[in-house]
Amino acid sequence: MTEKAAQRTAGIHHITAFVGGPQRNVDFYAGILGLRLVKKTINFDAPEVYHLYFGNEVGSPGTAITFFPWEQGRKGRVGGGQVGYTSYAVPPGTLTFWEERLAKLQVPAKRATRFGETYLQFEDYDGLLLEIVEREQGEPSKWSFGGVPADKAIKGFGGALLYTTAPEKTAHVLQHVMGMEKVAEENGLIRFHAAGDLGNVIDINAAPMGWGNGGAGTVHHIAWRAKDDEDHLLWRERVQQAGFQPTPVVDRQYFNAIYFREEGGILFEIATDPPGFTRDEPFETLGEKLMLPDWYEPHRDKIQQGLAPIEVRVLEADKQ
Repeated sequence: MTEKAAQRTAGIHHITAFVGGPQRNVDFYAGILGLRLVKKTINFDAPEVYHLYFGNEVGSPGTAITFFPWEQGRKGRVGGGQVGYTSYAVPPGTLTFWEERLAKLQVPAKRATRFGETYLQFEDYDGLLLEIVEREQGEPSKWSFGGVPADKAIKGFGGALLYTTAPEKTAHVLQHVMGMEKVAEENGLIRFHAAGDLGNVIDINAAPMGWGNGGAGTVHHIAWRAKDDEDHLLWRERVQQAGFQPTPVVDRQYFNAIYFREEGGILFEIATDPPGFTRDEPFETLGEKLMLPDWYEPHRDKIQQGLAPIEVRVLEADKQ
């Protein structure tokens, strides 16, 4: 086997979704889930909209969920051609803590079983489907906030349940393009493993699913990890050779990206691990200032005036 044919992604780099109001978004992911707001920037294609990144203490690849919050945006419908559930990994023995925490904060949750694992499933304020699962694998988070101590904090992604309109074609891409291993099949789902220890467990539906509609409460795209710029270019070539039309490399400031839509309808991105979120802010103050790329810096005042103010705040229920 050639070295190129052996190329395997470590798993999820980040997941990006549409949501409604930005303060509610911050309250849910920082306030309730205890994630760190590691970057406050804008949608480079629509500078009137925030782009917010939440993750572990530095937003390491495999931990970062990102959002385009837009109060006036239409409501989406989760379905085929999207990520269904975004899975978070927590340390073993902490699922009950999370069950009690969500109940205290009035977030309805239910337990579900998949491939022998117990998941705690719930929705964010905009209907985005989330779940928490205990996993041994993955570096523990060093971040604590509000009512979430570091020893119970979300490590990062456990993986995702993808909703595809063409399961055989999506499975082919996961195995033969992204280099994942098919490990199990049960109850209408197929499970794949990527090479890393976070964001590495990917499930898909075995029967075709009807299309969803994009909008608030849905995932826009899922990004897979590339080690560096050299690896990234090899990924682009690999995707092209598989018959897809990847975009040119796009500079996203904190990683480089390419995009392509697989035949089950899900928008895939491949993103580089470096340079990361400390490239333009020190670790101590990540996410505190609105960061703009150079080409938007001359318009900072106008952009800031158009964005609703947001703050990372401890929820009242955690102060009692």
